[in-house]
Order: sequence, then C-alpha cells, then structure tokens
Amino acid sequence: MIVGNYNAKNTTVMVDGVYITGLGEDMVTGEKDEDFFETSVGAQGDVIKSTINNQLGTITVSVQATSPQRKFLLSLARRTDPFPIWCCDKVLNERMGGTMANLKTFPEFSRGSEAEDMEFVFQVFDFTVE
Repeated sequence: MIVGNYNAKNTTVMVDGVYITGLGEDMVTGEKDEDFFETSVGAQGDVIKSTINNQLGTITVSVQATSPQRKFLLSLARRTDPFPIWCCDKVLNERMGGTMANLKTFPEFSRGSEAEDMEFVFQVFDFTVE
C-alpha cells in the first residue's frame, strides 16, 4: 500500500518573478482551455483525429484580502506585455503554468461580515503541466 502526504504549504505560486503569499482557501487551479484533439466519424465508421494546436490555459489564483501581493496582482491589469506564471509543489514534483500570461480582468470584490478571497484569473498563452 502506498500512502501519500500532501501539505498545502509546499505549494508556491510565482507571478512575474514575485512569490504570492496569503493564498486563499482554494489557492490555485489551472486547466488547458481545449482538448488535445477532436474526432469525427464518417457514415461508414472511418475516424478522423484532428489535432488541436491551441496552447491556451487558464490559471486562477485565490488570495486573501490581506495578501501582501494584492496590490501587485491588481497592477498586472495594466500590463500588456506577457509575463511568466508558475505554480509548483516540490514534494509532489508538480509544475503548472507558462512563460507568457496576462491577467484577464479585475477580481470580484466582496466585502460583508467577512473579507472574502479574491480570485485573479490569468490567461496563459503557452500553458503546460509538468
């Protein structure tokens, strides 16, 4: 039997060379925007597999309202030149991100009886998972 151990403290998020701290409860999620291929089947059962060359991906980083990097992340909305974003877990040997990304829009601000986490959504132009 194999028993694994995950600890959220082993996960790091780096945006344009800046480590993001004060991550929210959901921390980080990422996914490729499209499948690797698409299939179609002809009337006689012949299959065509068409490669999709779309390398786009989306990474969402959740930070607490008190994150020291919140202002830095908000400033990325004015950036038009792409920057790198990498999310890593050294213990699990996982890495996700890319060398070219931009912030898609401002995060939702929600303040009430508590300050809710803010979600920063990045479009990654050369998304990869290693």
